Amino acid sequence: MNLKSKPDNLASNPTVLISIIIPTYNEAATIRPCLEKLSGANIEVILSDSPHSTDNLQSVVEEFGFTYNQSDKAGRNHQMNAGAKLAKGSILYFVHADTLIHEDFEQDILQEISKGTDLGCYRYKFDKYHHPLMHINSFFTRFPMIWCRGGDQTLFIKKRVFEELGGFCAEHLIMEDYDILIRSKGKYTFSIVPKNVIVSSRKYEKNSYWGVLRANYIVMNKWLKKKASPEELQNTYKELLNN
Repeated sequence: MNLKSKPDNLASNPTVLISIIIPTYNEAATIRPCLEKLSGANIEVILSDSPHSTDNLQSVVEEFGFTYNQSDKAGRNHQMNAGAKLAKGSILYFVHADTLIHEDFEQDILQEISKGTDLGCYRYKFDKYHHPLMHINSFFTRFPMIWCRGGDQTLFIKKRVFEELGGFCAEHLIMEDYDILIRSKGKYTFSIVPKNVIVSSRKYEKNSYWGVLRANYIVMNKWLKKKASPEELQNTYKELLNN
């Protein structure tokens, strides 16, 4: 995306705080590998939990010394917006609970910001490849087309820009990450860090490669053509996949 840039001096300040925000739903048993990757002198970590969670995530979060917050509303969009309101950092970094971020994330993000980037993401690799064609999925995350994006790639964004965009859309029960990228186009600069985060392949393990591909295609097509409501998109995705 060749977008207009807005100047910012965030990266020139070595004490810039990056707030990492992770939306969760019953992830206490699986989230430790993600949390173990999150450290840095100027890092704040906020786990924004679903009000419907029934596990002991708060005790796990407190072990790491991170902030636990239970959102008033369920859904990644609401939970990430709730976490962003609590964030003290001038840069927000949204990460899924089953994603392992790159060890250079702090340096990478500040470097991109210093180059004029307003928001961006990483490429990704899967932790396991249950089908050889999953390598194609990984390969295409280096390209800037909207079809090649997704929340698993993580999203960093200046807090000022996030607020100017109104955060994640409250109506988008899924596709909230795609929506904010579409709304940023033509207004803010976007970049892709040429390094990989590691994404869980559990969706492909529970379903087939072709099943996931079909579900993604149907929902993305409906969303791009505005042929379905947010509720219908979410229900369609749930009907097509075992999550």
